[in-house]
Amino acid sequence: MPEPLKVILTGATGMVGEGVLLECLDNPAVTEVLIVTRKPYVGTHPRLKQAIAPDFMDLSQIASQLSGYNACFFCAGISSVGLSEADYTHITNDTTQHFAETLATLNPQMTFIYVSGTGTDSTEKGRSMWARVKGRTENALTRLPFHAVYNFRPGFMKATPGQKHVKGYYFLFAWLYPILRTLAPNFVSTLRDVALAMIQAAQHGYPKSTLEVKDINALAKA
Repeated sequence: MPEPLKVILTGATGMVGEGVLLECLDNPAVTEVLIVTRKPYVGTHPRLKQAIAPDFMDLSQIASQLSGYNACFFCAGISSVGLSEADYTHITNDTTQHFAETLATLNPQMTFIYVSGTGTDSTEKGRSMWARVKGRTENALTRLPFHAVYNFRPGFMKATPGQKHVKGYYFLFAWLYPILRTLAPNFVSTLRDVALAMIQAAQHGYPKSTLEVKDINALAKA
């Protein structure tokens, strides 16, 4: 039998992180979830714990709470719109690396799953700034001494019923989901499928370290 999962999750106050969190709390494979967040998540559950870290570059105050976990679902992230490459790199790359390095020291047996996005540039040399930075982050994470690292690259994601942290602009496009699911199935997923794929990868592994939408959807149904 696969080992039950004790998960550290970031981004719970964002759409992706909250969607993944809801599935983790509903899934019997996950026995505990510690959300590490800059501001409190409003919600309670018998398997849910919280650790508040206003600055992911300084985890000293919560380090004692981060041991004993075997999976991390890193769902925190922001849009690059309006940011310089230096600022976006600090927020997206530097803080993620520091967070992951801390966990690798405390939990080397951990599976670390990072959510980037479809179009991420592994060469780090493309014209798209956000894609280069995300690619740099993916590449750095794969070099850390975890049990396994997986980079998830979802496309358009359908929210999970009951989510509270959904941007207003999402509802302008949500009606397109069934159409895209038919016409472009390798571009869309539900957030439940993303979470299920994470759980599957953490428990059973996957032959590729980078999972595109097609991989995510297939693994969710495995």
